[in-house]
Amino acid sequence: MLPWTTYLLVCPLIFLGGFVDSVAGGGGLITLPTYFLAGIPTHIAAGTNKVVNGIGTATAAFGYFRQGKIDLRAAFPAALGALAGSAAGARLALLLSDQLLKGLMLVALPVVAVFLVVKKDFGLDPQAPADVSPRRRLITSLLIGLGIGGYDGLVGPGTGTFMIMAFTALLSMDLITASACSKVGNLASNVAAAVVFLLNGKILWPIVIPAAICNALGGWCGARYAVRGGSKRVRSMIFVVLGILFIKMIWDLAH
Repeated sequence: MLPWTTYLLVCPLIFLGGFVDSVAGGGGLITLPTYFLAGIPTHIAAGTNKVVNGIGTATAAFGYFRQGKIDLRAAFPAALGALAGSAAGARLALLLSDQLLKGLMLVALPVVAVFLVVKKDFGLDPQAPADVSPRRRLITSLLIGLGIGGYDGLVGPGTGTFMIMAFTALLSMDLITASACSKVGNLASNVAAAVVFLLNGKILWPIVIPAAICNALGGWCGARYAVRGGSKRVRSMIFVVLGILFIKMIWDLAH
């Protein structure tokens, strides 16, 4: 049985992580360090994070689906690729030491900031959907899921942000559609990784249900916020996620 102070620490931050992840991805930058802060070992924290975030991502994906924002022609191939990539990444993660895994988590994302600063119109002025052929959409979506799904299984934080960027840059999507499609791909990668961690006994079950409820509520609220606010809100939230990343990197390097 975990002490009540653990739940008091974890649940509000998991809600915030679900909200941020639903809008712009990168919720793992909040949720994964939260488990570390609660004293949970790295591999168990990673496994628990996959189960909890998978439930929150499913809730966010459903919210986007109800709003009609998911391009299923891109989302489904991405999900198939993410299943395979994430399972492989998670198996590799189990072979790495705690220290090396934390190191990978620390240095994974700074390239996102450079991209957004250089490309100021990112996701705000998309090309017409007709510019992307069905074959290109299928292959590109599959590769997006495979590559970023592998990253998700191995490292995790920032997966949603990477998927949003990939859908926008490679398939000319606006940020709302890209965020919606990324939830489907991210859900598949979470499920695949969670199964691997589950089979290896790396999940802390007493925290899963309350954390999952908080994450799902955050994901639902975030999806509504993104759809109502449009691409500008998603872009702004991505910068917030990157700010959290840089603060965390400086903190980790200092300690």
